[in-house]
Amino acid sequence: MKHVRPSHATSQHIKTPPPPPPPTAAVEFRPSNHLQDLHHLPSIATAPSHPNDFPPLLKTCASLSLLPVGHILHQRAVVLGLMAEPYLSTSLLHMYAVNGRISDAHRVFDQMPIKNVVPYSALISAYCRSANLNMAFSIYNKMLNDGIRPNSVTLLGLISGISELYLLQSLHALVSHFGFEEDLIIINSMMNVYSLCGRADFARKLFDSMPFKDCISWNSMIAGYSKNGEVKSSMDLIHKMRLAGFFPDQQTYGSLLALFTNNTRCSVQLGCLIQALVITSGFVSDSHLLTSLISLYLKFGKLDYAFKLFDQSSEKDVVLWTAMISGLAHNDRADEALLVFHKMMSTGLTPLNTTIASAVSASAQLGMFRIGASIHGFVVRQKLALDTAAENSLITLYMKCSHMRQGQQLFELMLNRDLVSWNAVISGFAHNGHLDEAFYFFIRMISVMQAPDTITIVSLLQSCASLGALHQGRIIHNFMIRHELNCCLSMETSLVDMYSKCGDIKTAQKCFNRMLEQDMVSWSAIIAGYGSHGMGDVALRMYSRFLSTEMKPNNVMFLSVLSACSHSGLVSEGLTIFNSMKEEFGIQPWIEHCGCVVDLLCRAGNVEEAFRFFRRTSLMANADVLGIILDACRASGGADLAEEVVKEMIKLKPESSGSYVQLAHNYAAMNCWDGFGQTLTRMRTLGLKKIPGWSFVEVNGSKNTFFAYDASHPQWDDILLLLKTFHNEMKDIKPFI
Repeated sequence: MKHVRPSHATSQHIKTPPPPPPPTAAVEFRPSNHLQDLHHLPSIATAPSHPNDFPPLLKTCASLSLLPVGHILHQRAVVLGLMAEPYLSTSLLHMYAVNGRISDAHRVFDQMPIKNVVPYSALISAYCRSANLNMAFSIYNKMLNDGIRPNSVTLLGLISGISELYLLQSLHALVSHFGFEEDLIIINSMMNVYSLCGRADFARKLFDSMPFKDCISWNSMIAGYSKNGEVKSSMDLIHKMRLAGFFPDQQTYGSLLALFTNNTRCSVQLGCLIQALVITSGFVSDSHLLTSLISLYLKFGKLDYAFKLFDQSSEKDVVLWTAMISGLAHNDRADEALLVFHKMMSTGLTPLNTTIASAVSASAQLGMFRIGASIHGFVVRQKLALDTAAENSLITLYMKCSHMRQGQQLFELMLNRDLVSWNAVISGFAHNGHLDEAFYFFIRMISVMQAPDTITIVSLLQSCASLGALHQGRIIHNFMIRHELNCCLSMETSLVDMYSKCGDIKTAQKCFNRMLEQDMVSWSAIIAGYGSHGMGDVALRMYSRFLSTEMKPNNVMFLSVLSACSHSGLVSEGLTIFNSMKEEFGIQPWIEHCGCVVDLLCRAGNVEEAFRFFRRTSLMANADVLGIILDACRASGGADLAEEVVKEMIKLKPESSGSYVQLAHNYAAMNCWDGFGQTLTRMRTLGLKKIPGWSFVEVNGSKNTFFAYDASHPQWDDILLLLKTFHNEMKDIKPFI
């Protein structure tokens, strides 16, 4: 068996002479304390120096990112005429490369009279770190043309910059060609890149072919399986690792925890197992492992476990705090997330971008605008630079809390917008009923070549559905067809819902029929559509078809079916379906279901029965349901029952003006003007005012808005005449239509 070659030995093929020992007057470089070396900089910058005085200080400048000091040393070397020294020039090149000044590093490289493998390797690595592979390979080819053979550092630099499989396979061939197939660091790096390219199988072949493996080799392969979601292979390899005499370390457990956190097939029991192994291995104080464990428990909803670990940690860094805040926010525990954020801020730690994004997201979930705005104020006062994700969370907060203009201003000030940014502003306007603004930003989004996703399309379609904007809904549908968007289930269901609510039930049915699969939501949408169009018999047939699919109805499905029965006056069918909820499917009715039954009975003229149903249903303490009965009393002329209903409504909502207005309208409809006057007097005494209602109608893509008692519309007289005509014709129609 061949001996394993040293990983970074530059003397494998070309032996470069070591630099001469520094003179006695030179500054001694102490890697353990770079800052002490900087105390000598003034004397070096003002007095003649030996070439070997510079490399240690340039190395310090590289490690501490002291670019201005590096410039001074560069100028000093030029003045002294020392740039021809290979060791000094290579150190200067490395200093510029590490500080991201690739052009300066290349300029130093070009000025070197003699070049060996070391400066070539340094420049190649610099270009790879800056993701400029073309220049890296160009320098590599120039090195070969100059007759210089690459060493392990050269190849390692190239491997570190690669993310495509075909390039890695080419480099793999070079590694074999130049005889580095037993270099541990190179092989370990190649395994990592194979795994990143999604080819853990190639990495495993390389791993199995290694004559000698160290702990890094095992960890690299386990990390590769982790990145590719291969749980069984990871666990099997850990077992073999132990049999080979190697013990898992922090990196091993970190890879496993990342695998379990990101894999939906894993269970929390595996996390408990890893926690036990971490404790027995003595790594319980490792902050990275502790953070990973907390993230795992939060992902599985085991908040008690996460809090226990969090409280046991003696030294909490900002990453640990952030993991806790983010995990709570994602578990719909936004209130606790904000409490943890408050505790973190009281420690004096500076929040990360992820911390800010999570805290703002929690504020948006709770609708606590003031808290979210105060976090934004802190960011502004501290002059913190936010990344795109944190800015997106702020836009979402402002939009969700109906502060659209502030959200729009934040959006306009963003330097880097991604898809989430566009979705935040588009969905924000759409969900707040500002469809015109949502379309404006949608058009801007398309104009900058940002492709929409499911969230974009669904937000716009839902807004069109809620506003009855058929014209705009068709525009979105046509856009989907023209651009051949891959329609997912939620997009197709949104189309069905939009056409149903906008009055085009035929197109809704066509969209439903084209769906490759239908879920509970899509079935509910089409049934509700038929119900709202007064086609209860068709809705019930669709419900029967749904039951034949062997899917079990949920609360939303029953709401759609009961609403359809109510709109079509199907009393017996509706009551049968209502009773089946608990008896057949074990579903406890919501207030909304009981409200549908009340509406069903009232539309059929059974007002007193509806009121009795209300009273014997304990969970129906709801003023809106009583409002349905009150409206039915007006239609049937039941003044006594109306009085009783209003008393119940006032008990539930004593501060609501709507109850009194409804009662006043009832008295007026029944010509009971004394009661009408008394009701209005009572409202004035209580200081109650009714905000004028408003609505709008879309005609040829144009929106016309109407307010109650407002006769300012230019076509008001014609509209009023048409409404009276409709009213007279509707008197002959049955009450439930």
